[in-house]
Amino acid sequence: MTIKIIAVIFLGIASGLAVGAGFVAFLTVLGIIPRLTQLTKTMKMIRYYEWAVVLGVIAGSAATLWDIAFAFPPWLLIPLGASSGIFVGMLAAALTEVLNVLPILAKRIGIDGQIVILLMALVFGKIAGSLYQWFYFIGK
Repeated sequence: MTIKIIAVIFLGIASGLAVGAGFVAFLTVLGIIPRLTQLTKTMKMIRYYEWAVVLGVIAGSAATLWDIAFAFPPWLLIPLGASSGIFVGMLAAALTEVLNVLPILAKRIGIDGQIVILLMALVFGKIAGSLYQWFYFIGK
């Protein structure tokens, strides 16, 4: 039982570091907020953009931790799902394009010269997660 608890704690911290590094890279390396203010010519309102991002992260974290259910009509789910998929795909493509996510993550967790280990951990984690999903959830 103790091993399971330690494994869950480790996986939670590792996942949080990976997501946090990706989010920081998205905001800083790609310069999303300054670029957005340039395009919309609202540079005086940059603080509002920053607070919107912070509040969005807090709301997303709260929605993940608590079991919140929304009752949307079926006709609204198609554009919502398509928009979400497009956003995630574009975000992944932008982060892959820049390729500074992994060095930032390696620097944050203190393994600067060993990015190969980080890549292998990500690959094996993805494989293990996929196998777990297939073996555990697909059969039910």
